[in-house]
Amino acid sequence: MKILHVICSPRGQDSESYRLSQNIIGFLLASAPAATVINRVVAGDAISQVDEDYATSQQSSADVSQAGSLARSEALIQELDSADVVVIGTPMHNFTVPAALKVWIDHVARVRRTFNVGAQGKTGLLRDRPVFIAVASGGRFSGVNPRQPDFLTPYLTAVLGMIGLHALTFFSVEGTALGPDAVAEARPKTDRALQAYFFSNR
Repeated sequence: MKILHVICSPRGQDSESYRLSQNIIGFLLASAPAATVINRVVAGDAISQVDEDYATSQQSSADVSQAGSLARSEALIQELDSADVVVIGTPMHNFTVPAALKVWIDHVARVRRTFNVGAQGKTGLLRDRPVFIAVASGGRFSGVNPRQPDFLTPYLTAVLGMIGLHALTFFSVEGTALGPDAVAEARPKTDRALQAYFFSNR
């Protein structure tokens, strides 16, 4: 089994989203010890934004340079398509995905490569597989009395579904901006959710 780990936080290994995604990977490795993990860091300037040739290729099948963003796009798509499981560790920035994750999505969501457009709308071309999304947010966006809106979950559900990835499972650590006590309270709740999910799916 091959696990693709997409790391989105600018805080890297010090981030709550990284910690949570590593916990998810730990459960996956416990059931498949021989699995390999491919770490794809997208935070910061690890992936540049799409260029003019890439943008032109999305509007038509015109002959454009296959270098630059298109070459990077193809490499990232092949990396994604070769994975049996995807784990995305991401913060929530301003109610939605961070810019770094959006850039990765812009590269892997490519018309005529990972999705088609036809009479029925957009249809995915990638095979479905489990995708686990580890979210860390400064505020609380779920539960009975959320304090902020959540555009991250519906966006990722829609855009990953567009390319064929529908088996999404979200876990979150919320309230990280409320201080160490709030984080200490949130972590065990999330850990219990992980245990309940993975033990019930053995």
